[in-house]
Order: sequence, then C-alpha cells, then structure tokens
Amino acid sequence: MPTLELGGISLGVREGVIILISLVAIYMVFELWRMRRIRHKRLSATLPETPPTLEPSVEPLAGSAAEEAGAAEELWERAPAGMAEEMMRQSLEQEMAQLRDEVDSIRGELAALREDMLQELAHVQASQSVSPIYGDAMQMALAGYEPAMIAERCGIARAEAELVVALAKSQERGGAE
Repeated sequence: MPTLELGGISLGVREGVIILISLVAIYMVFELWRMRRIRHKRLSATLPETPPTLEPSVEPLAGSAAEEAGAAEELWERAPAGMAEEMMRQSLEQEMAQLRDEVDSIRGELAALREDMLQELAHVQASQSVSPIYGDAMQMALAGYEPAMIAERCGIARAEAELVVALAKSQERGGAE
C-alpha cells in the first residue's frame, strides 16, 4: 500500500481518506455557518429593529385630522409585525406544499411496491401449486413467454408447455377477480 512520509509521520491511503473527510466536514460546517449569518442579516434587514415614527407637524391639527394621524401612526407601527406574520405564513405554506408533494411521491412509490409485491406473491403461489418439475415453466408462463419458448428452455414437450400456460392464465384470471 502506498504511503507518504512527512516529518517522520507516515500517511497511508486510509489516513488520507480520513483527512479528506474531516476537511469536507469542516467546510460543510463553515458553509452552514455562513448561510445562517446571511439568513440572519436578511431577516434583520427586512424587519427594522425600531419602527420609524411619524414626526408631529408644527401646526395644531383639528379633531378629525388628529385622529387620522394617530390611526396612521398606529398602522405604521403595526406594519412590521404584520409583514413578519405574512412572511411566516408564506414560508409555512411553501413548506406544507413541499411536504404534500413528498407525501404524494411516497404514496406513488408505495403503490408501485405494493403492485410488485402482489405480482411476486402470485408468482410464488403459482410455483407452490405446481410440481417442482414445472416450476420454471410456470414462472415463464406467468412472465408471458410463448409455449414454444417454455418447451425449449425447460426441456418439456410443447403440449405440456401449452398446459402450463393455460394453467397460468386461469390462475391469473382467478386471482384478478
């Protein structure tokens, strides 16, 4: 096995692989830390720490105008909280849509696996109900091979192969009902 001598320390392939894995792990941790910092900066940039306030005008306001200004200031102060809630709601909706897509794909895979399992079960049941001599012929018949091919591959007469194909078809019809 090749080794590398550095300052009295011999490094083999195994040690080299361990060092590479360690470097990749350190790099991944560093990148995750950077992504978290960027995310934190983006969130702090979208949500100001202190909401801006409306400066009062110099001239006195009439009763209804003062109420409108107070209402506008109140809306201005509630806006960042509303934006944060809206962003959180949108984020949760996206995550829920992604989870629904994943569940749908898993359901599809599960249905395909269930179908494969049922086909395998039918093959096993068919091979158990047939003599061991004709087990391979039955498997081929269930797979859809022609009687001539079954007779040639299994070393049985063509008439026997036709009987096996007929038996396989009758079992498939009986299992499908």
